Amino acid sequence: MSHFYRLIVSCPDRVGIVSRVSSFIAAQGGSITEASQHSDLETGQFFMRYEVRADTVGVPYREFSAAFAPIADAFDMDWAMTDSQNKPRVVILVSKEDHCLTDLLHRWSNDELDCEIVGVVSNHTNMRPLAEWHGIPFHHVPVEAHNKAPAFAEVERLIDDMRADCIVLARYMQILPPDLCARYAGRVINIHHSFLPSFAGAKPYHQAYERGVKLIGATCHYVTQDLDAGPIIEQGVHRVSHCHTPRDLVRFGRDVEKNVLARGLRWHLEDRVIVHDNKTVVFA
Repeated sequence: MSHFYRLIVSCPDRVGIVSRVSSFIAAQGGSITEASQHSDLETGQFFMRYEVRADTVGVPYREFSAAFAPIADAFDMDWAMTDSQNKPRVVILVSKEDHCLTDLLHRWSNDELDCEIVGVVSNHTNMRPLAEWHGIPFHHVPVEAHNKAPAFAEVERLIDDMRADCIVLARYMQILPPDLCARYAGRVINIHHSFLPSFAGAKPYHQAYERGVKLIGATCHYVTQDLDAGPIIEQGVHRVSHCHTPRDLVRFGRDVEKNVLARGLRWHLEDRVIVHDNKTVVFA
């Protein structure tokens, strides 16, 4: 894959930001291959994402990043600069359903996801063969319904040991504790179907079938302490009709879930998502 430096910016909107940033990159010899910006007229906030070819910049990455700091200070920027060669380390948490994990591992093995998947953690053992077939360490951490704290302490220890940059809940049917959500804010990605809160509990697709729903959907979002209410990264839908069976709805739902999760994760890995308050700007 090509080698880029990525600059991500969020700051109060004012005249001259684009000019100043572009001039800085040009002065370093940098070739901008992708430029995205958005001005939010409601909040007065400005968002920017630039990709710069690394081989055109005349100084090393750390020096390039340090040289930008005075500009960031002048414009009161919340910013980050990343090097695409430093691949994020991803840990996937999963329970019994395999469609999201299978899809992510397939895409990863075909270089569609620019990351290192360093481990799979599950409260069940049925995903072990799949993970190990891909050469990925598998960790079984059972969760006792009456006392979940020891299990989550072990999950957190594993995440720390694997030095995870991003955690993906690929149909992990457990609620992460608030302290874990807070510690990894903006780095935990989840997927859930669109039927909450109307069809909570077991067999939501069968409940939806009984009500005659016309749309199957899924939401990919960052995890916060508020269950399924974190900043939304991506959503998708599939139309259904009276002709479809509950089995059809489940199949459609799995397709939507895995595709939405894959897109959301890819955009996160490529630094295309900027969180502001409880919303996101996605330069997809």
